[in-house]
Formats: sequence, structure tokens, C-alpha cells
Amino acid sequence: MSAASVSTRVYPAGMLNTLSQREVARLQDISRGDLAEMLRRCALAVLTSGNESDDAEALLAKFSDFEIEVQQVNRGLRLQLSNAPGSAFVDGQIIEGIREQISSVVRDLVYFDSEIRGDPHHDLNTSEGITGAVFEVLRNARGFIPEVEPDLVVCWGGHSIARPEYEYTKNVGYQLGLRYFNIITGCGPGAMKGPMKGATIAHSKQRKKLGRYIGVSEPGIIAAESPNPIVNNLVIMPDIEKRLEAFVRLGHGIVVFPGGVGTAEEILYLLGILLHPANADNPFPLVFTGPAASKSYFEQIDRFIRLALGKEVKSRYRIVVDDPEAVGLYMKKGLEKVRRYRIRTNDAFYFNWLLKIDRAFQEPFEPTHENMRALELHRDLPRHVLAGNLRRMFSGIVAGNVKPDGIRAIRERGPFEIQGEAEIMESLDDLLAAFVRDHRMKLPGGGQYEPCYRLVR
Repeated sequence: MSAASVSTRVYPAGMLNTLSQREVARLQDISRGDLAEMLRRCALAVLTSGNESDDAEALLAKFSDFEIEVQQVNRGLRLQLSNAPGSAFVDGQIIEGIREQISSVVRDLVYFDSEIRGDPHHDLNTSEGITGAVFEVLRNARGFIPEVEPDLVVCWGGHSIARPEYEYTKNVGYQLGLRYFNIITGCGPGAMKGPMKGATIAHSKQRKKLGRYIGVSEPGIIAAESPNPIVNNLVIMPDIEKRLEAFVRLGHGIVVFPGGVGTAEEILYLLGILLHPANADNPFPLVFTGPAASKSYFEQIDRFIRLALGKEVKSRYRIVVDDPEAVGLYMKKGLEKVRRYRIRTNDAFYFNWLLKIDRAFQEPFEPTHENMRALELHRDLPRHVLAGNLRRMFSGIVAGNVKPDGIRAIRERGPFEIQGEAEIMESLDDLLAAFVRDHRMKLPGGGQYEPCYRLVR
């Protein structure tokens, strides 16, 4: 056991203090049964908040003796933590924000497992059923404030970015906060932490006392992107597809900062939805932005997107370079359009029910070698279908870079093979090479990046 580790008992926060006997029994099953490793992995990610490494395997190996068990006691519920990272404690007491976040992990895992996946009334084989499940998880996590007009801005971007880019994300968050907007991110460091940090200062200046800093993660990525301490409402969705749907259903506009393949995945996911003919009139402000030094990043992304999806796609987003105030003003105008549209169509302010999301964007994609090679990547497909396939391709590269199962598959069978239309493959090769050159790919141990993919023309 590491000298820095702690073994203690923790009483969870929030609704976990008042559970039925059935719910407690299921929690105990989870902490000891088939979902025990998922609970352990997610809890460990929360307990290592502030961890700068994105090497999930190294983190799990470092704390291989960490254990978490749910216990029922006379006060309600208790978590037994054994060999937990000492950085999560002060003078032997768990940091309050970490206690809240670890409670969120337990809450969301048991809710989806017992109340949704195990309930025949939730049909996860239909598009409507999946959207309903996303809604239920968010509602159970208290992610909705129905009486509030549109004010939630999603911020996407890399978790490991250069310092000037991180400072820029704080400046954008500050401009959003000055306009009373709340922030949703993937909950991790880098471009997920910066906007929240900037918004906290702006909210303080505006005397906004109840700022919302919502972090949305999922079990496969959370170990590589430990929740940052500013998040005051952590939500764990069951997989990456439901996480992405939660972003676009809950948020009212999206700001994209520089990142790597994970950010490219998010961009292609959203554009695939916005390009669906049914969403042509549904306003969704989308802006790509970064400091002047990062201008080439979005030029590369823009070049690839327009080649693959057509020049008309540019109408669905705007690129703003080195101007945080312009981003704030763009979002302010965009969210006013969202407000008017929701009123005119009688859609809820707090959940975008009218946004059409095809089943193909909701199905969990398993990035096996066979599935990666089978992806259709050619421009004969409808634009929104091609965008969805490109999203899956980037998702597979993310898995091969940072997810334990993906890393293991690459180690055992070699790189994924990706094949498609020659011109798309050539542009994709340029884009991925630029990511590697600009250090936007994971570098295991700080060494030379070894691609987890091979492009086949």
C-alpha cells in the first residue's frame, strides 16, 4: 500500500442518504458484482481529481489495491474506501467537492443499471427509448431547472492543451459568465476546466450566486479525464453516445476549443445531427475558437469538414480567432434565437426534444478491428450519414489512444485499419498528421506517439 493512500469510511451526499432497501441492495450488488470494476474505475478517477496524466492504465495500475464497497448502516448508506489516493483528503477528511462527485458516480451507475436497463418500460432498442433514458438520467441527476430560459453553453476541447490555449478558454468562459451563462463541459482538465474557471470569476462579479458548472462523463473516458474540482453537478452517462446526446439535448449552444481526435469526434457528431434535413430550422449556435497561435488547428478542421461534407456545412458554424468577447456576443444572439424557436414550437427550454437524432448516432459503437475496417467513408452517402461514420472512426482512435480496452486491443492485434474514398483518406491523413505534429495526440510516457490506426486507400 502506498504511503499516500488512505482507508476510511465516507457518508455520501445528496439523495443517496435516503434510499429504499431495494436500492441499497442493488448498490451493494454493484460494489461486489458485475459492475464492481466500473464503479471502482469511476470512483478512482474522481478521487484523483487534478491528475495531469491521461494514461488510464497507469492510473489503475498505480492504485491497483484501491477498493470501494457500499455498506448499509443505521445512518443510511456508507462507502468503505480502502487504499484511496491521499490527495483526495485533508487532515484525514475527504474534500467536500470530491465527496459530492463520488456520490454522483454511485447515484448514476446504480440508477441506470436498476431503473433503466433493468426496466422493461425503457426500450433501449428504439431511438425514442434512448432519448428517454438520457432524459431520465439527467433528471435524476437534477440537471434540469425548468423555469430558466436558455443559458447553458457547452464547451468542448482538448484535456491536454498548451498553456496559451488554456488561458484563452478561461477568457472565453469569463465572457460567457459576464452574460450570466452557465457552463457544461466533459468535466475534465484543460479546455473543460478553463471555461468553468473563467465563468466563476465573472459570476462572482455579477453576483450570480448559483452558477452551474455541469460535467458530463462516461465510464470509458473518465479515468483519462478526471473531473475537475469546479464541477458542481457531475453526471455519468453509461456510454459515449448517450454522453454526446446529453450535451446536445441539455445545452443551448456549443463552443469548441482546440483539441485532438476526441474534439474532432464531438464536432462530427454534432454536424451529423445538424445536417439532418429534419433539423434544418432548429437553431443551434456553434462556434470554433482559439487564440491566434491555434488558428491553423481550425483551418485544418474546416478544410477536412468541407471536403468530406460539402461547402454548405460551413453555414452551421462560425470560426472566431482570438476574440473572446466576440464569442460571448455570438452566443448571446444565438441563445436568443433558441429561446424564440422553443417558444414558437412549444419545446422545453431545459431539454431539446425536437432535435432529430437518428438511431445510428445513438447506438454504442464498439471500436473493434473489424468494426473500424467496415466503416463506410465515401461521399456517395448522405452527408449526415457520412458525418456519423466519421464520428465513429474518430471515436475508435480515441479508444485506441486512451481507453484501457482500446489500448489492450491495439497491443494484442496491432493498429486499426481505416479505409475509404481516396480523397477523404488523403485529407484525413493530413489532419491526423497535424494532430501528431502539434502534440494533440496522447504520448504514452511522454515518448514518441505510436499511431493506433493505419489508413488504407
